[in-house]
Amino acid sequence: MGITSALVLFAVIWFMTFLIVIPIRLVTQGDSGEVVPGTHAGSPEIHNLKRKAWITTWVSVALWIVIAGIILSGTITVRDIDGWMFNRMAPLSESQ
Repeated sequence: MGITSALVLFAVIWFMTFLIVIPIRLVTQGDSGEVVPGTHAGSPEIHNLKRKAWITTWVSVALWIVIAGIILSGTITVRDIDGWMFNRMAPLSESQ
């Protein structure tokens, strides 16, 4: 895995984790009972984005270490996934 691949993998994991973490403990204006005129009742009142970004970063680092370790060790390869799901790749020849 190259540096670019590692960074892209981390970015994908980070954003997927962030989208999961954002709604946790979100307090909306409708929940607090004070809806600002011109806004939706589902607009966040208390969002704690900085804390959620740090939580996302630490969870993403842990997930990235596990996933990158699996990729680099060759425990699970693309051929394994293809064999489980699609069976489209040709078998490896003796020279490969």
